[in-house]
Amino acid sequence: MYLLDRFLRRLIQKGELTLIAPGGKKRAFGGRSPGPRVAIRLHERSLPWKLFLKPELASGEAYMDGTLTIEQGTLREFFDLITSNMGWQPENPLNSQNARIRRVRNFFLQYDSPIRARRSVAHHYDLSNELFRRLLDEEMHYSCAYFTADNPDHDLDRAQRDKSTLTSRKLLLGPGQTVLDIGCGWGALALHLHRRFDVDVTGITLSKQQHAVASERAAEAGVADDVRFHLRDYREISGEFDRIVSVGMFEHVGLPHHREFFEIVRDCLKPDGVALVHTIGRADGPGITDDWTAKYIFPKGYVPALSEIMKSVERAGLYVTDIEVLRLHYAYTLEEWQSRFRVRREEIARMHDERFCRMFEWYLAASEHAFRNMGHVVFQIQLARRQDAVPLTRDYLSKEHECRESS
Repeated sequence: MYLLDRFLRRLIQKGELTLIAPGGKKRAFGGRSPGPRVAIRLHERSLPWKLFLKPELASGEAYMDGTLTIEQGTLREFFDLITSNMGWQPENPLNSQNARIRRVRNFFLQYDSPIRARRSVAHHYDLSNELFRRLLDEEMHYSCAYFTADNPDHDLDRAQRDKSTLTSRKLLLGPGQTVLDIGCGWGALALHLHRRFDVDVTGITLSKQQHAVASERAAEAGVADDVRFHLRDYREISGEFDRIVSVGMFEHVGLPHHREFFEIVRDCLKPDGVALVHTIGRADGPGITDDWTAKYIFPKGYVPALSEIMKSVERAGLYVTDIEVLRLHYAYTLEEWQSRFRVRREEIARMHDERFCRMFEWYLAASEHAFRNMGHVVFQIQLARRQDAVPLTRDYLSKEHECRESS
């Protein structure tokens, strides 16, 4: 326990963490500054050593297995306590521990062939359509929603519709245009764009379950000739499109493939075309994927810094015509997903099992607080092959402009 004690005394400066050892002895850390007060109990004698060596992986696995339980407070309060103390400064103990070695290792682990990419996607997105139906909004968007001042109650369905509206404005859509949706999910955005703007949409995904649902939804809506979905890797795309959009997929591309991704966007975009990439990003510069997330949630996934993205965009010869940073929107989205998960937890446990539920709870709570306290944000990056492909000002993003255009 000695090494873990030293580590926690350095880490916990705000709030208080009480650690109950396997033998019942209690140790308190922090308590000098305001913050959450949480108590956790360790049920396995080897766990303190594991937590010191690999804190992120060991804590997540222990919670999943029930060898780490929360005796005071909630899981969300636990993550608020830990992440508010970690922050996103490079000198904090958890960030600096072996960070350079892990960064190099993660870079090479992100090399991904189309076959391996399919396996990585299946690991998470093919868990169960029924799980995601219980978790997501009515249209099944599995990405950051957009919470406006007109939505004070943080209604998730409204916020996801507002995200689709914002996305469509940035694409400057018009009737008859062709749109490529890279990472189309269950088809929600593609169907919205066709319904609202009468565009022809091709969506691609590597998830068999997403593909089946998206295709079924297009058929049920009677638009399968205009909105089609393919099981296809982005490296297998051919043809030219007026517009290209990718929402919540770029995090799976991996740093070694960034330049290739943007070169494909360039080659598939018509000379006067517009593209929009919506991705989770880091405000604190290049980082690493923690071991627990890489093992249990998103194999080969990586959340990039804007500096890493821009390097590849520049080398691909694309103009950056607009960047917007959505900060706490994903924290609010994840809070809503957790609320829905809690309401349907018994159903989900019957579909999967208790260990799965604890894994998913850990994932959602950890992700929420990465956006609240750890410098995670969402970038919406608008791209074009020509400088004059979009208007000189951002007036086209306003509701008033949309009303004038449609009148």
